[in-house]
Amino acid sequence: MPQLKQKVLFVCIHNSARSQMAEAFLNQMGHDYFEAESAGIEPGKLNALVIESMQEIGIDISHKSTKSVFDIYKSGKQYDAVITVCDAEAAEKCPVFQGKVKRMAWSFSDPSSFKGTHEEKLAATRLVRDQVKASVAEFIEQNKNLTISE
Repeated sequence: MPQLKQKVLFVCIHNSARSQMAEAFLNQMGHDYFEAESAGIEPGKLNALVIESMQEIGIDISHKSTKSVFDIYKSGKQYDAVITVCDAEAAEKCPVFQGKVKRMAWSFSDPSSFKGTHEEKLAATRLVRDQVKASVAEFIEQNKNLTISE
């Protein structure tokens, strides 16, 4: 009997950087246990530096579109975990999903706020990418054996 996958939603402000990275990492590294999506409080445009930094490690997110967390909320979709990956003030704007949902908050710097040359901004984006990847890996290890309630 195939194992039910835990459904996880990553949320940030624009769904243009941190939540997209987290979604990609969880779907890649935890695909046996998890099914990830991402959305934004105010969906924007995918961040070119994030696309570039993810391509450097073999993950192509250039085809992804940004989505609204409120549209997902209104659709009635259920999640086992909703993880905000923006600052606490922005995370408070996220709707509260119904049901038995684990709410978590991971705070990462916003690549859209980085200043400097292209190379400096890309280097800072790589740091965020690696922090997101490490957090996702830790999440997988801590949650992969939890049972799913139907």
